[in-house]
Amino acid sequence: MKTIKLVIADDQMLTREGLRTILDLEDDMEVVGLAKNGEEAVALTFELRPTLVLLDIQMPVMDGIAALKRIKADCPETRILILTTFIDTDYIVNALAYGADGYMLKDAEGDKMIDSIRDTANGQFVLPTAVAAKLAARLAQLTEDSEQRRQGGAEWVKLTEREDELARLIIRGMNNREIAEALHITEGTVRNYISNLYGKLGVVDRAQAIVRLQALF
Repeated sequence: MKTIKLVIADDQMLTREGLRTILDLEDDMEVVGLAKNGEEAVALTFELRPTLVLLDIQMPVMDGIAALKRIKADCPETRILILTTFIDTDYIVNALAYGADGYMLKDAEGDKMIDSIRDTANGQFVLPTAVAAKLAARLAQLTEDSEQRRQGGAEWVKLTEREDELARLIIRGMNNREIAEALHITEGTVRNYISNLYGKLGVVDRAQAIVRLQALF
């Protein structure tokens, strides 16, 4: 029996330790590392080369999406299973876009979570029904929006120079922290610019903004 070596990345100590206790009881699983933020998750993955990383999304220092991008770039053979309380569509879209091998919610039953880890380690893509339904609804909305723009023509939107810079970074998939670093401004300023940009584009979230901006550019 091949052992599934795991790194658990979560900023909550009780979650990390609880998962380790549960998973180490499985004969085919071994938790080889614990990380409290994305930066530690990247470093441990590079050092230990685990089979799979259980990766939370909202963490300090480096969030889960940024860590996902780094891990997939440096250790493409390592599988990533997002394990989070958040069912926000932007998180789902970004996680899948950057190569996550599955997306699980923390309220999943223990047996279901363990089965999902095994399935992900064996190369199966894991997406619970609730997450898949959320994603399907978003894709349907984006398709409808895109078709309406195609039929009516893309409305011209005048962006400031700074908004144009920010918009192009959004299209490249950068998160707020990365945009702030690239433009040498604070994350709060980035959020203000994004709020204004959403208003001009007539959208309510990042996924819609990307589709709208791609039509404009």
